[in-house]
Amino acid sequence: MSELIVGALKLAFLAMMWAFILFAANIIRTDMFGRQVATSPDTALEHPAKPRKKRRSRHAPTSLVVIEGRQAGLSIPLAGVVGLGRAADSALNIDDDYASTRHAQITMDDNGQWWLEDLNSTNGTSVNTVRVSAPVQVQTGDTIRIGRTVMRLERP
Repeated sequence: MSELIVGALKLAFLAMMWAFILFAANIIRTDMFGRQVATSPDTALEHPAKPRKKRRSRHAPTSLVVIEGRQAGLSIPLAGVVGLGRAADSALNIDDDYASTRHAQITMDDNGQWWLEDLNSTNGTSVNTVRVSAPVQVQTGDTIRIGRTVMRLERP
């Protein structure tokens, strides 16, 4: 082969290596810090709507209690969106090797019902021993398993 072709192949290989390194660095940055959401003046509301109060059902759970795992006995109140995972900003920071950074979340709908959603975690989430693949309604007494951590929805 001529020296020109060998030189061009070396440059192409070098460019592909740098593209791979930048791609891997971007994946690591996104996993550590999350995605950035761009806000523009076009999408901002001049007068934000007043948030509607969500009414709670009499039998709706009010707390999430860890019953198995490293944090057994820990209880957190259910309010708004409850993030579950290893991220520092999670409402329940799960200290478990099988939990993802942002593993799952529990949210309340307009009817006062709580819903559990798995956020595409690596090892999955189970409710009452059934693996969750779509948002599922949860009630008082239901157990949620993330790795070795088991939680129960309770109402005092």
